Amino acid sequence: MAIAVIRFPGTNNEKDVLRALSSIPGAEPYLVPSYDGPGPIAKADGVFIPGGFSYGDYLRAGAVASVEAIMDGVVEIAKAGKPVIGICNGFQILAEAGLLPGALLPNESARFVCKWIHLRACETNSIYTEGLDSAILRIPIAHAEGNFYCSKEELHMLNGDGRVSFRYCDEVGEATDEVNPNGSLDNIAGIVNERGNVLGMMPHPERASRAILGSTDGLAILENFVRATRTA
Repeated sequence: MAIAVIRFPGTNNEKDVLRALSSIPGAEPYLVPSYDGPGPIAKADGVFIPGGFSYGDYLRAGAVASVEAIMDGVVEIAKAGKPVIGICNGFQILAEAGLLPGALLPNESARFVCKWIHLRACETNSIYTEGLDSAILRIPIAHAEGNFYCSKEELHMLNGDGRVSFRYCDEVGEATDEVNPNGSLDNIAGIVNERGNVLGMMPHPERASRAILGSTDGLAILENFVRATRTA
């Protein structure tokens, strides 16, 4: 399956993503510089927006990238029901583009946070959490603006519709304030759009895709993404 991996100026995770996706049978990831516009992604079976600091996080993280012409193509891919995933800065870009609700604010600590954390898969009806059944995953984070915020109405909608895919938790799956690394509302680490085909998450599954990296827990999320590109 052809998977477009978009690189914006300042993206720094594209090689990790390409390597991780290439290890999954059937996946055919290819790099697309954002300045090439929407043409190269028009026939993609899925889109992956990696992390980094697009445009140096000028204005707000993801704000400038969200209005690039290539995002028109991402919107069309999402409208077609094909899977779109944004990791870290990719999540910020998707939120700024209006493909996901809410916003990613500066971390509550006002510091860049880079460490391993635990996640709980929340909704087994999501294509991205299929087969995980409330699994506890060990995956790293690396961000300065990962503090998810939305209105009370949006939070009620996300929870009521089963659109919260991942929450920060401890080793036994408890979502407490103490293990929330950035102050995210309701310990939210990842959400999907109303249709369920667009996922944004702050943790980096591509950095937990090989044993030598310290964990393979992220591979299950990436495998689900690739599987979804076959059926979209």
